[in-house]
Amino acid sequence: MRRNQRGIALITVLLVMSLALLITAGMLRSHRLALNSSAQQIHQLQLRTLAFAGETWAREHLRTLIRDPMVAVASGQAWASSQPQLRIDDGQIDVVIEDLAGRFNISPLLAKGPASDVMEQRWMRLQTLLELTPLDASVLQGQSLSDISQLRVLPGVDSQWYMRMQPWIVLLGKDAVLNINTAPATLLATLEGVTPELARALVTTRPLQGYASVQDFTFTPALIGLGVQAAGLGISSRWFRITTDVRLGQSRLRLESDVVRDPHTGEWHLLQRRLLAPRHREPFV
Repeated sequence: MRRNQRGIALITVLLVMSLALLITAGMLRSHRLALNSSAQQIHQLQLRTLAFAGETWAREHLRTLIRDPMVAVASGQAWASSQPQLRIDDGQIDVVIEDLAGRFNISPLLAKGPASDVMEQRWMRLQTLLELTPLDASVLQGQSLSDISQLRVLPGVDSQWYMRMQPWIVLLGKDAVLNINTAPATLLATLEGVTPELARALVTTRPLQGYASVQDFTFTPALIGLGVQAAGLGISSRWFRITTDVRLGQSRLRLESDVVRDPHTGEWHLLQRRLLAPRHREPFV
């Protein structure tokens, strides 16, 4: 009888110990998961903080280097050429600043009334240059868009059209015109009589500090007689995009920040931020 009681007591102790071990293991596992989750959250916070630091640097860079809103803004100037690669412990921050006025602004095509013939023809030429089935400007007429991505819901816009057009177009204020000092060859080739070959030559020979006026550009010997219209063209900009790519260990983060300069006060304001999938990068050494 006593042996049976001792046996039962031993089994009971073993069961209690096993249960205690299971509970302890579960608690340790939960604690480990909580620690991993906290570490991931801290890591993501570090990535975002570094991205915001890159954005802050770029905004101050623009504020310092583009003081006069009336002067030419050109791709050969310091704001565009002195864009850093900042090394940090086990990582790197890359900052790129783009003049958004160097893209085709679709806002004039969204008006309730018909757009100008000049803008419609440039719109059609851009799509032809990109080897796309042209979307007629009338499809855009009267549309209320707050972001370029909303074009995807319009009839005639498929994923291929959008992916091809997205890098070349922008949605800015109606007063935004194409900056001939930062526009790439593809957009210069949308101008009247300008071929892709001539557009590439214009980019190559463009003054580093930019043309001082649209007339200086249209009176370029290579353009005389082609009928390039000054409408919709400009030499300056107040809209910029700051792209900050952050690498920290094996993690990546990409932040796009659109900023604008107030034409009256000269102050810079943030329009929007977007966290995007990072571009593929080769390991750096």
